[in-house]
Amino acid sequence: MILTVTLNTALDITYRVRSLRPHTSHRVSEVAERPGGKGLNVARVLAALGHEVTATGFAGGATGRKTRELLADTPGVTDALVPVAGATRRTIAVVDDLSGDTTQLNEPGPQVAPAEWGAFLDRYDELLPAASAVALCGSLPPGVPVGAYANLVRAARSHGVPVLLDTSGEPLRRAVAARPDIVKPNADELAELTGSHEPLRATQDARRRGAHAVVASLGPQGLLAATPEGRWRATPPARLHGNPTGAGDSATAGLLSGLVEHLPWPERLARATALSAATVLAPAAGEFDRTAYEELLARVAVTGEVSAA
Repeated sequence: MILTVTLNTALDITYRVRSLRPHTSHRVSEVAERPGGKGLNVARVLAALGHEVTATGFAGGATGRKTRELLADTPGVTDALVPVAGATRRTIAVVDDLSGDTTQLNEPGPQVAPAEWGAFLDRYDELLPAASAVALCGSLPPGVPVGAYANLVRAARSHGVPVLLDTSGEPLRRAVAARPDIVKPNADELAELTGSHEPLRATQDARRRGAHAVVASLGPQGLLAATPEGRWRATPPARLHGNPTGAGDSATAGLLSGLVEHLPWPERLARATALSAATVLAPAAGEFDRTAYEELLARVAVTGEVSAA
């Protein structure tokens, strides 16, 4: 079982409009609702790849109930979310059909009380022994300690469970020092962590700070990985137009599935890159175009070098 942690779950709402223009009214041509937050997106992609997944984190209020209802309709994902008094946030993506651009609006999330955080920690400790890997994903809702991910990394390591971390800012800085197995920042998050805007130098610096392996998402340019086994660059065959929301989460799912399947790094990176690109072609986060994924997987270019033993 793969365990995904989404402390700031969301009800993802995607609107499609013909052309998004400020200061005007718009007719929405299509609406999609999905259980969201980075970890839940990762969980749905992992399940679509055939993995058994348990999703934990927080859910509350009417939006939390709706999120759990939608999650219950996702084959292969077990709901282990912890209830909170506050309402789960909404994230709204507005897709401009004319330009292909997406505008994202993210609410902050509910206030989490100390007792609710304690209840989550108990649930996490119960789930860890059965986990083959853990994904810690996304922002922290108000009330959760800034060092939360660092503590969750240490708890997983104490059970011998590998951890993939995908967050940003101070929570990322603290958690990297706890030595997660894989850190997956985007270029901006990596620069904020290390102070370097040169991706290769920044990935190496992030490893020196404690990460076992660092996989940087470079957007349409693919992925850059610095690992103990070597350094690689994975590049999609072409730039795709569509909705990029959730593309990074699909990459996370690709890396995590490759980890538990014991794939070599080049194969993990090819899978992650192809999944990310195929997600751009899907209508909502947490989904990917399977036909496009299978076609792209054979065309992703992975270049690099293996470290000397």
